[in-house]
Amino acid sequence: MVIFQETVQSLKRFIGKSSLGEYARLMVLRMVLTFIMHRGRMTCSAAAGSIACETVHRGQLTRFLARARWQKEDFNSSLRKELLDLEVGQGTFILAFDVTITSQSGEKTENTYYTGKRERKKKGRRYKKFAHKKCHSFTTGLLITPSGIRIPFQKPHYTKEYCIHRNIPYRTTAEKAAELIRELPVPASAKVVVLGDTAYDAKVVRDACDERGYTWIVPANPERVYEGPKGNRPKLRSRTKDWNRLPLKTVRLQMATGPYAVYRRLSKWRIGSKQKPRVYYAYQEKLDVRSIGRVQLVFSTMNSDSKKATPDEIKILMTNDVNLRLRDVIELYSLRWQIELFFKELKSTLGFAQYSFQKFTAVEAWAEIALTTVLFLEWERAKHLRDRRLSKKERDWWASQRTHGLCCAFQQQCEEQELKYMSDRLKTPGGIEKLKRLIAAATPKEYRMKG
Repeated sequence: MVIFQETVQSLKRFIGKSSLGEYARLMVLRMVLTFIMHRGRMTCSAAAGSIACETVHRGQLTRFLARARWQKEDFNSSLRKELLDLEVGQGTFILAFDVTITSQSGEKTENTYYTGKRERKKKGRRYKKFAHKKCHSFTTGLLITPSGIRIPFQKPHYTKEYCIHRNIPYRTTAEKAAELIRELPVPASAKVVVLGDTAYDAKVVRDACDERGYTWIVPANPERVYEGPKGNRPKLRSRTKDWNRLPLKTVRLQMATGPYAVYRRLSKWRIGSKQKPRVYYAYQEKLDVRSIGRVQLVFSTMNSDSKKATPDEIKILMTNDVNLRLRDVIELYSLRWQIELFFKELKSTLGFAQYSFQKFTAVEAWAEIALTTVLFLEWERAKHLRDRRLSKKERDWWASQRTHGLCCAFQQQCEEQELKYMSDRLKTPGGIEKLKRLIAAATPKEYRMKG
């Protein structure tokens, strides 16, 4: 919570670059402040009082989020452009895909679906009890620029029933990812590597990458087969049966060094010569795979005793770039873990999964404003890194900060601005009277002292 709206000018300027109207900007400002500064549960009640001198009723915010008219345009698109304009690095863009799920309850909650039965175990219980998990899901893409800026994209999953109700076409997770790839706002000449799990080993995703000339790396479905005459098409996993006879290569990756270190944004505690490298034992081949064509396959394991490595311990990576080095394929795919860390920060630091709405329109607005918060924090980080007045130590500090550190930095800036604002007002009688009015406005009318 902040006391005065005047102390968050940088956030107001950033949101002002979007296509939102004045009223919507003020509401989004309150939500973003609460995502950054919330203590305890992230709720609309907390957001209603995020600016102490200009509180609103929590119902006003809830109704605002549920309105569809202000969400017709992608207001985050112009903010993403602001971040891309700050990019000065030359190199590869990384686009990692995955789905994040938020558990929901309530029979009237729109657009929920069950992920299946989940077993509940209890010590001493002789029987098994199952619980259905009801949830919302979002297809998320995290774009990491050559200088390490993180730009998130998101498309909500609509169930078939919800699509019929809204009269909109149904799209699978892979189709949503393909849409994001086609809409990616990077220069046509940019080199982009698309990373995903087995769910994105789909034709629609590969076609979208081919249209834009992107490289893709995904774990191959082990049930896929090599190209060949009918009856003579061995499965990809058949290679693991002769694992001991293959000419394996040893790949040592030091996460804090190399051309891809900037994408990881490691803390200073994970940088140094004492950090142990990750060691992979891998085999590489270039062959035709049924229904895909010519690809490069990389079989790898971290089991130091390769003779005892089981098929389950061997990952099969597949990429359309047959010229990539073995080391690059493994290291590039290791960057997919950044989206898992992003989900952790989104839910643990910002409280993204703590909403409770019946209308899915409100959920979509909530999700978009959570991304607005991430975009603002990345914008603040990029601005400080470009500030030539900073010392090398200060620059290194900003370079290593993730979401939690950036939230703390913004809170400190707000506290400094508020102290300066109050000290300036206390110098004149008029300023003192204004401070009294502002602070009095922070107290509900029924609790204010008379006179």
